[in-house]
Amino acid sequence: MENETIIRLAVFGGLFAVFALAELFAPRRSRSQPLGTRWRTNWSFAVLNTVALRLLAFVLPLLAVGAALDAEARGWGFFNHRSWPLWVEIPLAIVMLDFLIWLQHLVMHKVPYLWRLHRVHHADRDFDVTTAIRFHPVEIALSMLWKIWWAYVLGVAAIAVVLFEILLNGTAMFNHSNLKLPLGLDAVLRRVLVTPDMHRVHHSVHREEHDSNYGFSLSIWDRMMGTYRAQPKEGHDDMTIGLQWQDDRPSQLGWALKLPFGRE
Repeated sequence: MENETIIRLAVFGGLFAVFALAELFAPRRSRSQPLGTRWRTNWSFAVLNTVALRLLAFVLPLLAVGAALDAEARGWGFFNHRSWPLWVEIPLAIVMLDFLIWLQHLVMHKVPYLWRLHRVHHADRDFDVTTAIRFHPVEIALSMLWKIWWAYVLGVAAIAVVLFEILLNGTAMFNHSNLKLPLGLDAVLRRVLVTPDMHRVHHSVHREEHDSNYGFSLSIWDRMMGTYRAQPKEGHDDMTIGLQWQDDRPSQLGWALKLPFGRE
């Protein structure tokens, strides 16, 4: 779609700046590692993931938005066999895509090899807006394949895919931010959206806690599927973020890239 990349980058950059400033002035927790070291590593992941998707585009001529346009041209997928107006199709498609990302996240935790990839994200010993961009390139490529598949199966409009990606990126940065929200506001927001306090539980070192709260955008899926956990048992100030073993290696890019393939 015309100007899609520019729009997405502009929204991403604007929201990143907003949440980075907000958590600077209203932090929820103290940091355990130097900001500069972690941010260099996490931003390096963002750059590598962009390169990985570019390389994937050489193998697959169509990524998610292109797949949606191709499905429309071929008349493939659920929505392309319906004559619903866009004001009905787009919200419904976004909700369906959000559930599918929730399901993908669950699978990343339950399949051992996929967990080895996904734990690169969980290895971050702090929890802030840059944690939202810390994913292994192989996981990002697999995630894109998942989105392409469902773009064809569902036949969602390309504009719905773009809007969903913007929503997903924005809410992921929000709920990974080290932002202290008033408890009353958090209680209201988490009825619909995943809040930082809700998602922080998912980054606990305790297995029963990081196997909960899988949502990135809507909180309803965890409530429906019985994976919702309201608070960490040790409290947000005293809980430990990361994996069960703790040292400074997760802030090193090389170590983090090799993590899925090592013996840890």
